[in-house]
Amino acid sequence: MALKILLVEDDELFRLGLKVRLDRESDLEVVAEAEDGETAIDQVKSQAVDIVVLDIGLPGLGGIETCRQIRQFSSTLPVLVLTSYTQKEIVNRMIEAGAQGYCLKGCSSKLLILAIQSVAAGASWWDATATTEIRAAFKNQISQKIEDSPKVSLTHREQEILAWIAQGKTNQEIADVLYITPGTVRVHVHAILQKLEVHDRTQAVILAMQHHLIDPDLLAKPENK
Repeated sequence: MALKILLVEDDELFRLGLKVRLDRESDLEVVAEAEDGETAIDQVKSQAVDIVVLDIGLPGLGGIETCRQIRQFSSTLPVLVLTSYTQKEIVNRMIEAGAQGYCLKGCSSKLLILAIQSVAAGASWWDATATTEIRAAFKNQISQKIEDSPKVSLTHREQEILAWIAQGKTNQEIADVLYITPGTVRVHVHAILQKLEVHDRTQAVILAMQHHLIDPDLLAKPENK
C-alpha cells in the first residue's frame, strides 16, 4: 500500500513538480496539499496521512510552528522538513518542534524519496548539513531532559525493541525478528516514547544509551536474539 503524503509548500510550481515526481513512485502518493500552515493543520485533522513533507518558509503560521502543532495533534505522525535553510538555530528549532527528518531542497529525487520512506518507517533522517555540532547540541538537550525527570525503567521487551531500533530496523523488521505484529511493535514504541518523554525513536535510543537503560548484551549482539 502506498504511503499517503501531505505536501506542504507555498511555491505552487515547486509543489506541483514535487507532487508529479513523488506520484511516479508506486509506493508513494500525495493525497493532500497545503500552501500554508493553517491549511496543513486542517488537512492533518481531516485526512488520513502517513507522513507530512513540510516546507519551513511558509506564510502566516510558519513552518516550525506548523510542525509543533501537527505533532501536538498527532505525536506519532512523522514530519519530514524540506527546506533551503541550513542555519544551526533553525535546525535546532525544527528538532525542538518535533521534526523527525530534515532534507535540503535541491537534493536528488532519489535521496528525498529515501528520506520520506525512512521517516515514514519510524527512523530519523538528517541531511549532512546537520553538522556534528548540531547533533551534539541535540544530544545535550535530551540528556538534560532526562536528568531533570524522574528515573524511568524499561521492560525487557521495550529494551529489546530499542536495541533493534538502534540497529536501524523498521517496525516490520522488528516484528519479524520478535515474532510479533507490527501493530504490537508500534504500541511498544509509543510506550517507550511516553516513558522517556521524547518525540521520536532516535531521541529514545540516544537517551536510553546515555543513561544505560538498555541491557548492554542486547546492544552488543541483537542479531542473536
